[in-house]
Amino acid sequence: MPTLRITRRAADRLLSGHLWVYRTDLEPHQDSDPTPGALVTLTTAGKPLGTAIYSTASQIAARLISPTPNLTRQQYLDDLRLRIAAALQLRRELAPVTAANNAHRLIFSEADNLPGILADRYNDLVLLQLLTQSTAQDDVRATVVAALREGLDIEPLTIWERPDPRIRELEQLPPPPPGPLFTTLMNCHPERSEGPASPQQPHNPPTTTLFTLNSLRFTYDASTGQKTGAFLDQRLNYAAATEHVRASGRAHRALDICTYQGSFALHLAQVCDRVTGVDSSRAALEAADQNLTLNPHLKAVTDWIEADAFDYLRHLDTTRSSVISTGGGAFAAAAERPACLSSHSSNLYDAIVLDPPAFAKSRRAAEAAARGYKELNLRALRLLTPGGTLITNSCSHHVSLEDFTAILASAAADAHRRVQLLETRAAAPDHPEILTLPETRYLKCLICRVD
Repeated sequence: MPTLRITRRAADRLLSGHLWVYRTDLEPHQDSDPTPGALVTLTTAGKPLGTAIYSTASQIAARLISPTPNLTRQQYLDDLRLRIAAALQLRRELAPVTAANNAHRLIFSEADNLPGILADRYNDLVLLQLLTQSTAQDDVRATVVAALREGLDIEPLTIWERPDPRIRELEQLPPPPPGPLFTTLMNCHPERSEGPASPQQPHNPPTTTLFTLNSLRFTYDASTGQKTGAFLDQRLNYAAATEHVRASGRAHRALDICTYQGSFALHLAQVCDRVTGVDSSRAALEAADQNLTLNPHLKAVTDWIEADAFDYLRHLDTTRSSVISTGGGAFAAAAERPACLSSHSSNLYDAIVLDPPAFAKSRRAAEAAARGYKELNLRALRLLTPGGTLITNSCSHHVSLEDFTAILASAAADAHRRVQLLETRAAAPDHPEILTLPETRYLKCLICRVD
């Protein structure tokens, strides 16, 4: 097996429980030249530290998979089966499938001791991501699919591989195999039939399904959207935000910034009179509107606005005497805003959600990310009624909880608002955090009362 000599600093990080070796941690002169995706034994000062999977392209050059050096490929595949079984058992304990919730994360990469592998369930569809040169290989793919089939009690079941385009480019990965990796449906359109099917030649395998989160219904399309689809890590935060807004007694108007496919907005629509969801993606808003039609019992009049988050909040902040509305289920593009103004009421809100994408995808971007978070929160605080609720989120692991809280405190001071922190939340337990892996501690959700 090839060896990879790493610095003492990297070795200390591994011994403290981290799993990554950055390219800058490699000794300059190596004894071997590992091939893309190879298993390598990590060493420092001649001492073996364990076996890792290697990437020739990523800044994460190696990910530790076992403290045992010289692990064979078959031993690695056997370990994958055992670890996937353990990950699925953990989900049965922490996120059991019910009629109210039938979507959750099944495998969370390093958090489940399965570096480079993600899997999400949406009712009868499972979406798999193989994120490294070592895991995006046929033997790993077959092993993961077999373990999922064995460990999941889902009928019918279809498994798709869905690569993250950005990761695929960074890792220089080939396209995934066409068609589903597995399906129990021989004839998927127009009739579904039971029984085993050939994953090589399924007939019109399903790419869409309906799933439930907190008793609300959502649509999922494996061929569109970001990453593997809905943001399942926010599942419990959706419900918590709804209860805090209900308890506040102030639930007339709510604003959901970066609504994506409407998850926060539709949850708030259970308790608010009017909800507006804002996103820059028209495709996402069309999915949100479809999700709205799946839940006709919601009490709120719900609007969708196509606009940039920063531009829209600046607009509201500078025109506080106006309200933007498009009527239930309709859309308004940014250029159409003046036609949507109504001067008969204030544009203050009783609840505002901020759930932007990750602003800091690298440590170097953290400072610019802090400025972005500060502006969003400052403008949201100015737009809240006294006693209103702010639900503010960050999914940038390079911005710590301490830093994010400090950003909000700075925004509160500048807005001259008294902000009570009611609850600090993180990802749902099907996205477990590993104490020695800060990268798994990425989602921050602060629920606040604003006076």
